Amino acid sequence: MRSLLFVPGDSERKLEKGFGVGADVVIVDLEDSVAPQNKATARAIAARFIAGHRSQSSSAIYVRVNDLSSGLTDDDLAALVPAKPDGIMLPKSNSGQDVQQLSTKLRVREAENGLADGAIKILPIITETPAGVLAAATYAGASARLVGLTWGAEDLSAAIGARSARDESGRYTDLFRLARTMTILAASAAEVAAVDTVFPDFRDMAAFEAECREAERDGFTGKMAIHPAQVPVINAAFTPSAEAVEHSLAIIDAFAAAGNPGVVGIDGKMFDRPHLRLAERLLARARAAGISA
Repeated sequence: MRSLLFVPGDSERKLEKGFGVGADVVIVDLEDSVAPQNKATARAIAARFIAGHRSQSSSAIYVRVNDLSSGLTDDDLAALVPAKPDGIMLPKSNSGQDVQQLSTKLRVREAENGLADGAIKILPIITETPAGVLAAATYAGASARLVGLTWGAEDLSAAIGARSARDESGRYTDLFRLARTMTILAASAAEVAAVDTVFPDFRDMAAFEAECREAERDGFTGKMAIHPAQVPVINAAFTPSAEAVEHSLAIIDAFAAAGNPGVVGIDGKMFDRPHLRLAERLLARARAAGISA
């Protein structure tokens, strides 16, 4: 789950294009990109499109429903669960309890539609409200459906009254760097994927590439996209390089050859068990990206 591309649920043209750009996950959006008066139309278009295209696409299909406080979530699920999406993105999640509430709703809908219990995964956006940021630690153990955690800056800006999430140089301000950091830590504590937020200026590819590199460096394993042109950049940034795979294999082999000790030496450098765990995680990412290791 490296690249996750948002596509408005009320546009068949954009859905057609979005399903063909090689994103690991296509997020069919029923929330922010759909006007209130178009919600019902978007549900119908999205459900019909997913049902007709899921067998033709290599991308996983997620649906961003409207948040639990909107009063629209049940209608979203009633319309889209029959199309058998792979997952649901939950916006404005305030805590692990919200994930549990959504999981209960999904269990009912799965049973009604002949789907296996737990078939549909959940990916919440956990920093769009102040309460959500402060409750980041509550997702560990919340649900077996939980596949990752991601964050967002725009809704949080509106919630707290911040005029901008970034400073004059384009860097996130401290408040939003905190939200970003809490997402990485919460995902690690819950043992799920950490997914970085969108980069709104899709024309500034140099800055976008730099942000992808920083996200991968800091522990994110994927990033959301708002434009198809961003997908190959994300896939490249979050796919381990051949050199990184080779280095990780050398660390793992050295520990195995030495009888799995606490520390090994490779080419005059010492590597301890945190290095081993990091190497194992990188190889798992490589395998998920289709790289043999």
